[in-house]
Amino acid sequence: MLSHVSLGISDLDRALTFYAPLMERLGLALRFSEPAKQWAGWTAEDGSRPIFFITRPFNGNAPAPGNGPMVGFDAPDRTTVDAVHALALELGGTDEGPPGLRPHYHADYYGAYFRDPDGNKLCIACHFSPQ
Repeated sequence: MLSHVSLGISDLDRALTFYAPLMERLGLALRFSEPAKQWAGWTAEDGSRPIFFITRPFNGNAPAPGNGPMVGFDAPDRTTVDAVHALALELGGTDEGPPGLRPHYHADYYGAYFRDPDGNKLCIACHFSPQ
């Protein structure tokens, strides 16, 4: 369904310091990192699409996160949700909702929310109960 998702960042080095460990913990592979273009992108290990990428805005203006937009990453289990959320906070992210069940979405929805250093909102979610 999706080709790519991009988030605006103000500093590629800072963003890579934040995102690279998170993407690795989620099992996503770095497909490109081009400092001259100020962008980097990740995909699933076995796929070419969709690509999640971070970039300086092409128009040269400062990035401006929205109120409502959010990128959600699928986690294989609840332990990964907990670990990625904790890692994001260690790396300078801000908490937007700790890991936990959110039964108002569905009975097994377990998610956590945070913002990156540029203010972009992200979610890590697991959609099934532990076995």
